[in-house]
Amino acid sequence: MNSYRDKVVVITGSATGIGLALAGQFGADHAKLVISGLPTDDIDGAVAQLRSRGITAVGSVCDVTDRAQVEALAEFAWDEFGQVDVIVNNAGIALAPTPLLQTDLAQFRALYEVNIFGVLNGIQVFGARFVEQGTPAAIYNCGSENSIYPCVPSAHAYVSSKHAVLAITELLAEEMPDYVEVAVIMPGLVKSAMTKSLGIGMETEDFAATVLRQLKAGEFYVVSHAYNRVRLDERHAAIGAAFDRYAPRYEGDDEYDIRAIIAKLTGDNP
Repeated sequence: MNSYRDKVVVITGSATGIGLALAGQFGADHAKLVISGLPTDDIDGAVAQLRSRGITAVGSVCDVTDRAQVEALAEFAWDEFGQVDVIVNNAGIALAPTPLLQTDLAQFRALYEVNIFGVLNGIQVFGARFVEQGTPAAIYNCGSENSIYPCVPSAHAYVSSKHAVLAITELLAEEMPDYVEVAVIMPGLVKSAMTKSLGIGMETEDFAATVLRQLKAGEFYVVSHAYNRVRLDERHAAIGAAFDRYAPRYEGDDEYDIRAIIAKLTGDNP
C-alpha cells in the first residue's frame, strides 16, 4: 500500500515498543489504529498517547495464543470501523538463552504458542476476513534478524520461532489473492521492552519509520540493520561451499527440483 490514509490497522502486542512505534507511524500516515495487548499492558495509555498526537485509535485486550480472543479482536475492530485493512502480527516473547540440553521444553512450547501459533491465529482470522471483504488489504508478520541467521547463541526457541515466521510468510505470499499484500518485518536490535536490559539498540521510532517506508514501497522483506547482510552472506556462503564440495551443479540437475516436480504433477508447469 502506498498510503495508509483512512486504512484501519490492527497491531497485536502494540501497547509498547515496536508495536506502539509502528502504530505511531501508521497514524502519522493518517491510518486508524486498533491497539491490543495483554491485560497487564497499558493499552489505555497507549491509546491516549496516540490520540494526543491527533491519531484515531482504540484499544482491546487480546492474548494471541487464544484463538477466541483473536476472533474477538477482529470482531471489535470491524464493529468499531466497519472494515479492517491491515493486520500486523507483532506480539512476541523471548526467553533467556539456555543451552539446548538444559532447556525446559515447556517454556519452549509456551514461546511457540505466542511467536508461531499467535501469528498463525492472526493470519487465519484476519486473512479469511480479508478474502471475504475483497478489498485491498495487508498481512504483515514480525519476524526478526533471527529469521535469517541465528544471531543470539543458545536462544533456540526464539531463533527457531522467527525462522518459522519467515517461512510461513514466504509461503503465505504465494497463496493469498493479489489484493492482499504480505510482508515479513525483520528487526534487529531495537530499544524495546524485550531488550531494555541491554540498554542499547536502534530507537523504536527510527526503526518504525524505516519499516513504513518499505511497506509503502511494497517490499516483502522489510529490513533495518545493515550489518545483518554480513551475517546473511556468511551463512549463504557456508551453505554454498558445502554444495560446491559435495553436490556441485551439473547439466540437467533440475531433474530433482521439487518445485518443478510439483508444478508438473499439478499441471501448473508453464
